[in-house]
Amino acid sequence: MEAMRLIEATRCALVQARAAEDVVIEALQVQALAAAVGGSLAVTGPPEMRADVRGLSEAGMRAHEELHRGLAGVGAVRAAQLSEVQEPRRALTALSALLGEAGVALVAVACSTEDERIYWECVEAIDTADESGDRVRALLRKLAARDGPREGVQPAGEDAPQEGSGPDPAAGGARNAQVGGGPVDGG
Repeated sequence: MEAMRLIEATRCALVQARAAEDVVIEALQVQALAAAVGGSLAVTGPPEMRADVRGLSEAGMRAHEELHRGLAGVGAVRAAQLSEVQEPRRALTALSALLGEAGVALVAVACSTEDERIYWECVEAIDTADESGDRVRALLRKLAARDGPREGVQPAGEDAPQEGSGPDPAAGGARNAQVGGGPVDGG
């Protein structure tokens, strides 16, 4: 499946996640997708960026390993369906936004859960999503420097919130988690 289709399918699954464990699993799916996109671009992407995209692939591998260990009975790793990245800049821009959405969903779950195991899974996943997001934004800056700015595209890290982008608390699912005070001390 082409990267943009897979990113959109992963975004839909994240938005539809209701239970805390489902949100964590979908966030790990996002990070595994970042690893897959990085791996694909390391082979087929612009030659001058291949070393940098390998770092993205490595950053997302922790999540991929968690999914393969069968965290909470998850099935297949969606990122395994990635067949190509037709438009690297577009895919990286969408992936950056998706990593941000996953981070927001994870923070909401971490703040509202009373399960210490889920809390720490969220903390680890937030860290990985943040690292992957940093790497994606660095790649977008390099692409912008190489190709010049594209009309209608803001440089990474300088995007202002736009209508219809980012978390929408009224949308439900992972985006509608209540924020609380963190896990209840179990001991």
